[in-house]
Amino acid sequence: MAIWDNAQLAGLKEIMDDFTKESGIPVEVQVVPWDQYWTLLEAGAQGGEMPDVFWMHSNYSQKFMSNDILLDLTDKISQSQVIDLDNYYEDIAGLYQIDGKTYAIPKDYDTIGLWYNKTLFDQAGISYPDDTWTWDTLAEAAKKLTDKENGIYGFTSAAAANQDGYYNLIYSMGGTVINVDKTASGWDSPETIKAMNWWYDNLVSVSMPAQEVMAESAADVLLGSGKAAMVLQGSWMVAAFKGNEYIDANCDVAVLPKAADGTRKTIYNGLGWAAAAQSPRAEEAWKLLEHLGSQEAQKKQAQLGVTMSAFKGTSDTWIDCAPEFNLKSYLDMTADMEIRPYSRNTKVWEDYSQTTMVRAYTGQMTMEEVCQDIAAFMNEQLNDEVR
Repeated sequence: MAIWDNAQLAGLKEIMDDFTKESGIPVEVQVVPWDQYWTLLEAGAQGGEMPDVFWMHSNYSQKFMSNDILLDLTDKISQSQVIDLDNYYEDIAGLYQIDGKTYAIPKDYDTIGLWYNKTLFDQAGISYPDDTWTWDTLAEAAKKLTDKENGIYGFTSAAAANQDGYYNLIYSMGGTVINVDKTASGWDSPETIKAMNWWYDNLVSVSMPAQEVMAESAADVLLGSGKAAMVLQGSWMVAAFKGNEYIDANCDVAVLPKAADGTRKTIYNGLGWAAAAQSPRAEEAWKLLEHLGSQEAQKKQAQLGVTMSAFKGTSDTWIDCAPEFNLKSYLDMTADMEIRPYSRNTKVWEDYSQTTMVRAYTGQMTMEEVCQDIAAFMNEQLNDEVR
């Protein structure tokens, strides 16, 4: 098995041990860093050796599914007494389906929360974020908390931070990144441009560090060093945060600000458990996938604090994995979830959008120009997908 997050390793090993005890099938778990992970899988797909079982992400799933790299699970699921796709969040299951076939079992789901430094808030005499906050409230607090001379920033979010950044604001303000049928970009819609102009005018140019600082130190690093008062972070970061002494002592998490219509939008995503189509151990791999997707294993994943689980109703105990934080905030975000934008070539247009967004953050282009540029590139890619 191959994964990319070392913070999940201990809990997953315990779940693998359960599987081995039941089945007699040993499982070796390998952690491969994100960038190397996809290089490994792509090289394996071109004739090398692939892991038998591995994580799949929505940025790559369409590409892998459409090229016969993943084991088709459709018939196995239909005959299974354990796996029923109705038990999982529909949008997460949909990430791993194409042409009526299913190629991965939903592993987890994530939402986004607002992490804040209680010590910096106390020093500034500002009340902690709560469910009454709007995006304007956040901007006002961030401005007051910013002390650039001393390297303290009220809010931090890199140009590449989309799911855990501006995507949440875009959808809160009625914008989109891609339309429902995935044929056109939403980056050039008036609502999206309005949201991104607000993001720049109220946060990037007022309360954030220079792009060079964010390029050297990620938002979680700035939070964990007392340099950022607020950051948006996904629930996948909790496993790492709960082992950070500074964050344990000084920080907590709240729900995201609410939109003008009272909704509280969060971009959510989820990984899938997939198997290699050409695996010599395909039957053993399916048995493992079936175990990992079971209610029992998904419930244990949450209990161990690995992540929230994709099987509906199994994540309530996840909030107990780090009682020092208000993790219920992440579960409270499930009312207005928007699935992370994707298409068959997500990686191509998302990489372009992240790179181009730097030009807005650094003032080389206006935010509207950047939005229009991203939309034009993205529409070209989407047109190619249709052909």
